[in-house]
Amino acid sequence: MRLPLSRRTFLRGAVTAALTARYLIRTRDAFGAPTEPQYPERVLRLIRESLVIDMLNQFLYRTDKQGTLTDWLTKPNAFKAADFRQFADSGVNAINFGLDASSLHEATELFARWNQFILQYPQWLMRIDKAKDFAACKAAGCYGIIFGLQSSAQFETVAAVDSCYVSGQRISQLCYNFRSAVADGAFEPRDAGISEFGAKVIQRMNSVGMAVDLGHASDRTKMEACEISSTPLILSHGNCRALNPKSLRAATDEAIRALARRGGVMGITCIAFMVRGSEPVTVEHVVDHIDHVRDLVGIEHVGIGSDAGIESNDLGAPQTLKDMLAKADPRYHVHGTHEVVAGLEGPNRMYELTAALLRRGYTDDHIGLVLGGNWQRVLGEIWRG
Repeated sequence: MRLPLSRRTFLRGAVTAALTARYLIRTRDAFGAPTEPQYPERVLRLIRESLVIDMLNQFLYRTDKQGTLTDWLTKPNAFKAADFRQFADSGVNAINFGLDASSLHEATELFARWNQFILQYPQWLMRIDKAKDFAACKAAGCYGIIFGLQSSAQFETVAAVDSCYVSGQRISQLCYNFRSAVADGAFEPRDAGISEFGAKVIQRMNSVGMAVDLGHASDRTKMEACEISSTPLILSHGNCRALNPKSLRAATDEAIRALARRGGVMGITCIAFMVRGSEPVTVEHVVDHIDHVRDLVGIEHVGIGSDAGIESNDLGAPQTLKDMLAKADPRYHVHGTHEVVAGLEGPNRMYELTAALLRRGYTDDHIGLVLGGNWQRVLGEIWRG
């Protein structure tokens, strides 16, 4: 029986096809980015002065631009100043690239490709290994990249945690949507939580200083991880189930409280059908989730994890987007015609979110925490290991 596809499984298959065919659909310009709107000076100042971190941002995410990404990763000098400018102008200082691997071997090769890419462009790119790297990256005008995986398949043994850390990995989910050797994901029908092996993996991650990411984790996995971990945890990208009751990927209030008690931070996604269960979905609904976490556990425990890239598939080939939405696992409860909330599809995402937070009455200090200050703090605590 052909099982329904998860969103990432579909994208991964589409990416593989793109790499094999070496085919790039042309759009109206190099990135197809919308004309940059005008923002109030206060918005521009906040982005300029704040450390801006997107805790799940898959770099060049669009499926129909994977040929370009392959060129950047494999061909000398393929990444040009104009390419970098697109990332720099987004206002984002650092991202968790949120890729995945099906084995330790695949993870090792992935890290090697990205290390080579970053080392080739030290004037523009920086690997983020320590909390102090964030400030250095912003001061240098570079784009920071945290090596984080949306999988735990690379942890074939407990010792593999050390191997991945040496290669640069600093964040790891415990699972994707279904069961891994470490823990159960959000779509697993019989939620068994964390395995005995998984508890050992978490303890080793704590020891070396790798962040435990509860993105895609099941309800029981979230709660048990918060009990097992000796350091704060993160939820890189998710939403609040109180505002979207049918979303299995969303976190319950109980899980959010458990995360906050451990000193953790939750990133709010911009995926339309995860933000709200029906149309319309706007940036104001995204801010509703930020409000909810703030009111439930405090402003110190919420950030952004867009789950997109510099551009989402909304700005790409219409048929690719249509196919992806149609083939997504029904447990995502996809609705409408957008992957990412309208207005947040491209490089201006953080500007739009900042403007929305200002409309909602957030102070400059609180906006600074949401944009990246909370991520800097919690990763500083975790990475001390």
